[in-house]
Amino acid sequence: MTRTNADLGRLLLRLAVGILILFHGVAKLRGGIDPITQLVTANGLPGFVAYGVLVGEVAAAVLVIIGWYSRIGCLIISINMMFAIFLAHRAQLFQLGESGGYALELQALYLIVPIALALMGPGRYSLNER
Repeated sequence: MTRTNADLGRLLLRLAVGILILFHGVAKLRGGIDPITQLVTANGLPGFVAYGVLVGEVAAAVLVIIGWYSRIGCLIISINMMFAIFLAHRAQLFQLGESGGYALELQALYLIVPIALALMGPGRYSLNER
């Protein structure tokens, strides 16, 4: 019973983080990559780095959702979030939000939950347990 509950918990976390990150990726697919490219180049990185957001928010999200090499997908999502925090949110790193909570609550969750999932593994309800 314990194993089943842990596996259901991992499935729930995988689906939540994967689907929510995927929404971000689909929005970028629909809206274009140009704003991301401008942000990346404004920070001194080559423009092609912007396409990493599609890897991190679309391809990796799908891996996590279906549980196929989801540890790798989770690590890619976490790396993607480190870039997002550094490029777009570093001014807010030590700020509180308007409601009194941490200004980067959502970004912190999108960074930490995939790291935890990468450490735990995807569980039994996945295509493979890697």
